[in-house]
Amino acid sequence: MAVDMRAYLAHVELPNPILAAAGCAGTGRELSAFADVTRFGALTTRSITMAPRAGRPTPRMAETPSGMLNAVGLQGPGVEAFLARELPWLAERGARTVVSIGGGSVAEYTALARRLADAPGVTAVEINLSCPNVEDRGRVFARDGGAAAEVVASVRAAMRYDVPVVAKLAPDVADVVAIARACVDGGADALALINTPIGMSIDVDTMRPALAAGTGGLSGPAIRPLAVRCVWQVHAALPGVPLIGMGGVTSGRDALELVLAGACAVAVGTILFHDPYACPRILRELEELLHERGFDRLADAVGLAHRPAHRNDLEESPL
Repeated sequence: MAVDMRAYLAHVELPNPILAAAGCAGTGRELSAFADVTRFGALTTRSITMAPRAGRPTPRMAETPSGMLNAVGLQGPGVEAFLARELPWLAERGARTVVSIGGGSVAEYTALARRLADAPGVTAVEINLSCPNVEDRGRVFARDGGAAAEVVASVRAAMRYDVPVVAKLAPDVADVVAIARACVDGGADALALINTPIGMSIDVDTMRPALAAGTGGLSGPAIRPLAVRCVWQVHAALPGVPLIGMGGVTSGRDALELVLAGACAVAVGTILFHDPYACPRILRELEELLHERGFDRLADAVGLAHRPAHRNDLEESPL
């Protein structure tokens, strides 16, 4: 019997829990040659900004052990071009689209939400909170509960009631649960964990930073334990809040680890750069693992690692 792989972001049903993460699938065209984008649970766009952005100078990416550093700088054509060309392309193909948005002020996030509020084809909006607040000395929104909650509340108020608002959180904060709670109190319907922590690499041949920007976001398998920890902690504190787990997912086993920690959906990112077939493969592997362990529904595995283990369960379970 097939496993029921449906996942839910608030009231929105997804056919399966595997999403393409923001910034790793472009806007779907790049992956469409390798996989049917309508078979993803959803595709998350790169972070959209109000105005076009050229991004940061090159080099923007650098490989690291078990991961990658990037400092792209939210390069993109801006929201008007996105609404004119990119979102319609996804909508015509029936893709479920989570639109990631980034801004330098509460007003910019609010303006983006207003532009997206009536746009057809928006399944959910993901707020990229790892952006500097130009009105507060460049402090990143994701590191301040009050600032993060203010952005979430402004976006929630501007968006249609039927479009879930997802707050994407950073792991390199003093208390990720406090930030998560602030975002939920601000009106977030779901949370995405984790965004990339900040790292750095120095080229010992040139004796200069490997990235032109100096520091960048670290992604890939190296950060998966951070993602599992954050999902675990937030699910324990806020068990009723839907969580999208992400960070270093390369296989169905990685996805299942995040599900057991409390994620109802899992986003796949960095691996897409060298394995564009990864999403359907990971979905297939996850379903096989759930079936082997006797699950009829994905939902029954969400947060299972938090439940007390009984002796009979340990003796009988194939886990």
